[in-house]
Amino acid sequence: MHFKVKDMDIASGGIYIAILNKKDAKKLDLRSGDRVLVKHNNKEVICILDISESQKAVPEGKLGLFEEVLTHLHVKNNTSIELKYAAKPESVIHIREKLFGKRLTYEEMFHIVDDITNDRLTDIEKTYFVTACFSKGLSHQEIIDLTRAMVETGSKLKFPGIVLDKHCIGGIPGNRTTMIVVPIIAAAGFTIPKTSSRAITSPAGTADTMECLAKVELPAQKIKHIIRKIGACIVHGGSMNLAPADDKIIQVEHPLSIDAEGQLLASVMAKKYSVGATHVLIDIPMGKSTKANTWPKARHLKQMFELIGKKLNMDVKVIITDGSQPIGYGVGPLLEAQDVMAVLKNDPKAPQDLRKKSLQLAGLLLEMTGKYKDSFKVAKELLDSGKALKKMNQIINAQGKQKPLKIAPFTSIITAPKTGRITAIDNEIIAKIARIAGAPDDKAAGLFIHKKVNEFVNKNDLLYTIYAESKFKLNLALEVVNENNGYSLH
Repeated sequence: MHFKVKDMDIASGGIYIAILNKKDAKKLDLRSGDRVLVKHNNKEVICILDISESQKAVPEGKLGLFEEVLTHLHVKNNTSIELKYAAKPESVIHIREKLFGKRLTYEEMFHIVDDITNDRLTDIEKTYFVTACFSKGLSHQEIIDLTRAMVETGSKLKFPGIVLDKHCIGGIPGNRTTMIVVPIIAAAGFTIPKTSSRAITSPAGTADTMECLAKVELPAQKIKHIIRKIGACIVHGGSMNLAPADDKIIQVEHPLSIDAEGQLLASVMAKKYSVGATHVLIDIPMGKSTKANTWPKARHLKQMFELIGKKLNMDVKVIITDGSQPIGYGVGPLLEAQDVMAVLKNDPKAPQDLRKKSLQLAGLLLEMTGKYKDSFKVAKELLDSGKALKKMNQIINAQGKQKPLKIAPFTSIITAPKTGRITAIDNEIIAKIARIAGAPDDKAAGLFIHKKVNEFVNKNDLLYTIYAESKFKLNLALEVVNENNGYSLH
């Protein structure tokens, strides 16, 4: 049946949506949530159907289309289009089977991931898939199949020779080692195409922090050119279409506060596999408020990463690190970027914990290549000599240098309520304060840490400084501080 397009002037954020007037829907025996095939010339797309109750919103004879559908079909208001009923994708059957505990084959997993990638599933159907994987678990083979399916439904990069990569599973504010490790590795002459994420629940992701220094949203072809020319990049992975289903699964997991182990493993390994990494270093911070909050959990994740790496023919090494407190001084994009550059410039005031951990990780990555007898010494020489800084500046200039930012103007100092030794810093509280102060959306917001665990403080000594772009956000952050400042003193 043919309809005229009604431009709804609304974007769904990814899902293809079409709207029929209730009278037209009744004639066609269509209901809200049904799938319909919308076709124009040689282009077609499957949409999720919504029903309009009023003639004003979508009149009879019209089909309301969201921006994503208009763009995909290259149609405008009043264009004539064809509408047909479309059955539910086969993947919905596989999701239902997984809910009942069935182990899925690669073909079944591929159907699900392909439909997620191409927005053929509703939010409810994607949620059921995430929930099924969380409640029923994924076997080793299912994790490997999910990883492969994520890779095959997106773009892939391929570079000659040894390709290095690293990943941290997160949970530690200020843990911005990637932006130091990448230029060290590239300065040693190796390829390291680093595609990073933006923050989901933290005050800054690597992409947010790097964006204070250089552009991170670049066309895929330009990113490939930069990597071939310089040997490295630090960009937002979203622009590369690498394992695109991963980001869409994460969007479902986030509001549910679900972090299924199988999907975590597949998510990390798919991104590494997509960039053609031959050698991968995984950092698992272990601490009270991290994903691996006990030694048994950390060791189990280590074994799983190594197992999946072996199955995918990647050399994977896993290191379990101290995740008991923030790393560096800054928490928030600009403050973390300043820490990174201080380390690369060998500034004596640079955070030594960030420098030490970055050298440790860079040394391990270089060791994995089998090219060095003392890889840690090589990493240190590359940093101390300024070669890593030179390489970082090359990466920044190639990606597009950003105008310098100024730190947020509204500040408040948080002091020690009593004299004593700092016994613990709560990562979750520190991250929460920085986020409420505006990070990462306000890149210059966050907090600067002055004291770390095991340091002795007198009453009213400075613990950290909060930075915010407005008095309102600063006051909101201070409300959290008044309940719990994140520090334990004894």
